Amino acid sequence: MKEGSVRSRIFGFIASLILTLGAFFVIIQPEFFHLSAKAAVFVIFILGVIQFTVQSVCFLNIWSEKGPRWNLFVFFSTLSIILIIVFFSIWIMGHLDVHMMTM
Repeated sequence: MKEGSVRSRIFGFIASLILTLGAFFVIIQPEFFHLSAKAAVFVIFILGVIQFTVQSVCFLNIWSEKGPRWNLFVFFSTLSIILIIVFFSIWIMGHLDVHMMTM
């Protein structure tokens, strides 16, 4: 879609709204979707990844950059740092939970 176009922003807003409501209803009405707890977490994760993609394309315009694409490089560098921090934080919490709760 064209950078900064109204159509792109409206599509992104509607898609984000639908994805947010989808995640909300998966949590609020789990018996309607017949999902186990693990399946619900997986569905929420997938909806989050899709929403991240929609917002990156529609609002941040990361694919429409001309030239050497420095903003795209910085975007993916920042994303990788955030993923590393989240992964190791979860790993540390799991490690502490296993070793601190033994009696």
